[in-house]
Amino acid sequence: MDQLPAPRTVVQLPDGTHAYIDPNTLPAVPPAATGAQPQVVHIHQAPPDRTMQRIALGSGMGAGVVAAGVYFGPLLVGALTAIAANLAILAFLAVAMAWGVVSVVKSVGGPDGKAAAKNISKARKR
Repeated sequence: MDQLPAPRTVVQLPDGTHAYIDPNTLPAVPPAATGAQPQVVHIHQAPPDRTMQRIALGSGMGAGVVAAGVYFGPLLVGALTAIAANLAILAFLAVAMAWGVVSVVKSVGGPDGKAAAKNISKARKR
């Protein structure tokens, strides 16, 4: 700040006369007029799951494979987990329905129903 010149308080108007001015009432000088543009620098930190991918993208021959593994690995794990959950629910429903059918046949069918339930249980064990 010590290198800046003192603000001018007397200016010469276009008609040749001089006038006193208050520097506080002058408009601000745009940065383009001074010749220096302000530089805005944004520094961001990459999220941890993308760091390996960003390193791999600049590392040459196997970069695409590493980047694909970093990107699609979690997607594959999520898809397999969803498939396993669906299969577990379907297996539970199948067991519950079979138990319900056997219970209904035993209670409604009398001796023939008990024999049929026995045959069904034997068939399931095979």
